[in-house]
Amino acid sequence: MNGPRTGPGRTPRVVMYSRADCHLCDDARAVVASVCAAAGEDWQELDVDADPALVEQYGDYVPVVEVDGVQQGFWRVDAARLARRLAGPTGGNRT
Repeated sequence: MNGPRTGPGRTPRVVMYSRADCHLCDDARAVVASVCAAAGEDWQELDVDADPALVEQYGDYVPVVEVDGVQQGFWRVDAARLARRLAGPTGGNRT
């Protein structure tokens, strides 16, 4: 997990699905970290290759970014779009 306020019992609003040795994932990670820091939001990164179900679901579409459980995009992360989504109401996925 990444983000300054991630802790027990708290689900990050932003999840990034990625894999090792992925230059698009490296680019997306920088965008997600920056936007989430500016918005004061936690985020979590999951390695799709660690779970066969995630490999099946995402395949070569990584990185994939979700906010409140809703996919926001894949391959390239649009910082402005992510910031707008984080500024909006939560999808009720937070605990």
